[in-house]
Amino acid sequence: MKKIGILFGQERSFPLAFIERVNSKKIAGVVAEPVSINKVIQGNASEYAVIIDRISQDVPFYRAFLKNAALTGTAVINNPFWWSADEKFFNNCLATKINVPVPKTVILPSKERPDDTGENSFSNLAYPLDWEGMFEYIGFPAYMKPFAGGGWKNVYKLNDREDFFEKHSETGQLVMLLQEEIIFTEYYRCYCIGRKHVRIMPYEPRNPHHLRYVADFAPTAERLQQMEEIVLRINQYLGYDFNTVELALRDGVPYAIDFCNPAPDADINSVGADNFAWVVETAANYAIERALAHKEGADNLSWGEYIKRSAHQQPLI
Repeated sequence: MKKIGILFGQERSFPLAFIERVNSKKIAGVVAEPVSINKVIQGNASEYAVIIDRISQDVPFYRAFLKNAALTGTAVINNPFWWSADEKFFNNCLATKINVPVPKTVILPSKERPDDTGENSFSNLAYPLDWEGMFEYIGFPAYMKPFAGGGWKNVYKLNDREDFFEKHSETGQLVMLLQEEIIFTEYYRCYCIGRKHVRIMPYEPRNPHHLRYVADFAPTAERLQQMEEIVLRINQYLGYDFNTVELALRDGVPYAIDFCNPAPDADINSVGADNFAWVVETAANYAIERALAHKEGADNLSWGEYIKRSAHQQPLI
């Protein structure tokens, strides 16, 4: 029996619908259920051929469990080793090398020193930093947000340098990005599953949260194809099996704004019934595909083109 497990936290609509959809297909030798953990012993295989991870970003114990499961043969979606290493600034850096338009971005050291560090820990950091050079490169208005994490937490819109220094003083030990504002005419949030299935959804981030998927614009067929190619390229290079990419259109060019969302919102109350039906059906089909392809004790993870090409010393493009 090939078990498909889903590991989740407080959410309910997607995990329960996913389990029901997989089991409703009655695929011989395949069953889905919530992951159950009663002990984790080093090097012991889990009982799951596939695990969909929706929560380990918030629970380090779960991330450790998933790495052990992956090491012993489970196909974990998404790859817990890459997810642990990845963050938004690297994603932007990679995008500049694979021909994906992104906003101008710089990374900033934390305002407060990390725990267990002192003045001598920063001998290699210039003081003062070249603030004026960064401001000239980025321009104002600009956005500042954490280089890792998500959920619209600690995101600031900045109007000028004085506004920047005032808001940056509030960020404590967070490492922040300073990013060019993209004045967009259209905005899209795009599911990508299996690095091959794409759902492009008009999205209005300026609306209240429950109305963000209510928008009065839609892409042309040409723009749809262009955005789909960008979404696929990003996920194929990062190696994510379940992710969302946010694209903002400025002067007809889709800029990738946020594309590190390996446990993306899939709640029916926010994404809407049509998008929810698509993500449940597509995720169920893909999980079954991975379960049927599962090889006992082998490496069943997905690895992105960046890792694979680096391992073989091949150029990115």
